[in-house]
Amino acid sequence: MPVLHPDLLTADGEGALPVRIVRKDTPVEGVWGAWARANDFTGKAGQVLLLPGSDDGVTGALFGAGETFDPMSVRALAAKLPEGLWRLEGLEPGHGALAALAFGLGAYRFDRYKARPAGPARLAVGPDVDVVAVRRVAAACALAREMVDTPAADMGPLQIETIAREIAQESAAALTVTAGDALLDENYPAVHAVGRAAAPHRAPRVIELGWNLDRADLPLVAVVGKGVVFDSGGLDIKAAAGMRNMKKDMGGSAHALALGRLVMQAGLPVRLVVLVAAVENAISGDAFRPGDILNSRKGLTIEIGNTDAEGRLILADILTRAGEHSPDLTLDFATLTGAARIALGPELPPLYSEDEALVADLLEASRAVGDPLWPMPLWPGYRAAIESEIADLRNDSAAWAQAGSVTAALFLQKFAPSTGAWAHMDIFAWNPRAQPGRPEGGEAQGLRACFEMLSRRFPDRLTAGRHDKASVR
Repeated sequence: MPVLHPDLLTADGEGALPVRIVRKDTPVEGVWGAWARANDFTGKAGQVLLLPGSDDGVTGALFGAGETFDPMSVRALAAKLPEGLWRLEGLEPGHGALAALAFGLGAYRFDRYKARPAGPARLAVGPDVDVVAVRRVAAACALAREMVDTPAADMGPLQIETIAREIAQESAAALTVTAGDALLDENYPAVHAVGRAAAPHRAPRVIELGWNLDRADLPLVAVVGKGVVFDSGGLDIKAAAGMRNMKKDMGGSAHALALGRLVMQAGLPVRLVVLVAAVENAISGDAFRPGDILNSRKGLTIEIGNTDAEGRLILADILTRAGEHSPDLTLDFATLTGAARIALGPELPPLYSEDEALVADLLEASRAVGDPLWPMPLWPGYRAAIESEIADLRNDSAAWAQAGSVTAALFLQKFAPSTGAWAHMDIFAWNPRAQPGRPEGGEAQGLRACFEMLSRRFPDRLTAGRHDKASVR
């Protein structure tokens, strides 16, 4: 599994070089004022100026805060500092943990295939920061991002299962895997249909992780993730441009596993079920076809209007399975629709839920940790878009060609657990262009917001001796 550099975030500040936070148009006082003016350092947000030493090294740096400092802007800092240990100066009270997390997020680089990975700049955090808790959140995001970034040849269904096994072993959780034709025996017909065209060594599978399930006194949280390791579109094959980044179509499973790991590491007082369907939507003589009628675990039949709307099919089976646990809360992550990107762009994932309290809690948490979500309606007037003349449902809304993210969410709602609250996040899991602190490639979206929400709802800890501060406000 991906891990952070062991000392990327540390409580040991001995020898750390200072990074002074400077607001826009605030004069830099002291010996470095002339250097700042000579280099046109104005404190503009994200601006970095290294301060030279007498031996061709550096003695510190200035970091522009802009007019109003946002701790998440520190994401841009890690890539601009040379290797070494640094500390932030001038943070406002309460900003330390979120700034440290931002630094950890900005330090992420996908260098698995690089011959000589660059050493990272490291950050010494203040005494008011729970560095263990911050590291865990940063590591969870790194796990999700590296899983998304890894090419499909090296991140197939078996590799997702292997990561799930490692996570389960860490926290003494139970793991059950149902793969290949056993999916039919265990009543996961839609998962089997979508994944059956793949090569035998990439057989489809349902991965179920259970933790604390013997504690009937605790609420049960289900986390569900779409794991399409590569999406060719099936027989309704994608164009080359649409297929190029489809290694990321397993982003929902990466988020589900990373969130489940965080919940267990933090010892939140819940029972936990994580469900992932890992498949490849491949093309072969056995591929499912437009016009086919698929069965589902719930017993509803589904007419296939388009084989490229496969994610909702596998989610139908595992959402149904989640419901069999009678959860008090269900969260699902899926790189589900291009329509979500058209509506809200790549950086703002739609959030769907009819539970107003859950939506309010998620939005408050997302603002607190700088992990945006945007509420969208499960508009009942669009349910006709997923009706079929010859089956219970159809998997596309091609006749409408509008509101595709909404209609996909309405499809999932048919299979969502009937107990407790349910929220669906139609994530992109990808930075389409490089920005400061956000390299092009895999991105964690909604993950930190969901963990913050769970940490607020369930603030106690199960394991004696654990006093991790789950919040990184």
